[in-house]
Amino acid sequence: MADFTREEIDAVYRVMTERRDMRHFLSDPLDAALLDRLLAAAHLAPSVGLMQPWRFIRVRDRSLRERIHALVEAERVQTAHALGEREGEFMRLKVEGILECGELLVAALAPGRHKHVFGRRTMPEMDLASVACAIQNMWLAARAEGVGMGWVSLFEPETLRELLRMPAGSRPVAVLCLGYVREFYPRPMLEMAQWARRCSVASLVHTDYWSEGGSVEDGGRMEDGGRMDHGGRMEHGGRMEHGGKGEHGGKGEHGGKGEHGGSVEDGTAG
Repeated sequence: MADFTREEIDAVYRVMTERRDMRHFLSDPLDAALLDRLLAAAHLAPSVGLMQPWRFIRVRDRSLRERIHALVEAERVQTAHALGEREGEFMRLKVEGILECGELLVAALAPGRHKHVFGRRTMPEMDLASVACAIQNMWLAARAEGVGMGWVSLFEPETLRELLRMPAGSRPVAVLCLGYVREFYPRPMLEMAQWARRCSVASLVHTDYWSEGGSVEDGGRMEDGGRMDHGGRMEHGGRMEHGGKGEHGGKGEHGGKGEHGGSVEDGTAG
């Protein structure tokens, strides 16, 4: 007998389907109780050997936020150069909402991880996998609460670690933009911008042995669908400007802000 009703099960799948990596935010702050719930959701994540390596730094100082933004912008330029013929296309993408979002968090790996051998002796990177689970938990909880979230990974980890006065042995993993939004993108932004397409599930699953293909390049570049113009407007599902505002919506309930259930979300995620 199932522990959950059909409606509850459907809601879980709907949240996963409608989660988006957001870049456009309203600046309204999140309710303190809501932020506590999102952090608690992150802390419910599984971790290898129950090591719980995740740590979160809440960035409240405006000048510090601006310095983090400068680090991300510097890496954005370097990433664009590394992309060769796609440099111009990449520079037209909006890849973060650091200055606009209501809350800014940095997710990090705690120091002393070498002491945890259980599940990591041959795969020490499982500490990073555990943090990713915590981030995903927060992401899904945020979407269910009507809050947007974006994962930013464009930064030099050691430079950010020093900026945040993190101890030796720790490592920042993600800059997380959280906040209400006017609307959620109808599809992943990078699909709408024709940067990439989501692979089919069938192309990712092998039986018994690895079969032909299966490399990350097999997903290919997006060839159809929506597009983003040079000014940052996204077609299909409303206009999203680089200033962080969208056309549809307004402010709704849940804390007095946003829409979609009461309140209203990388270069690395969709």
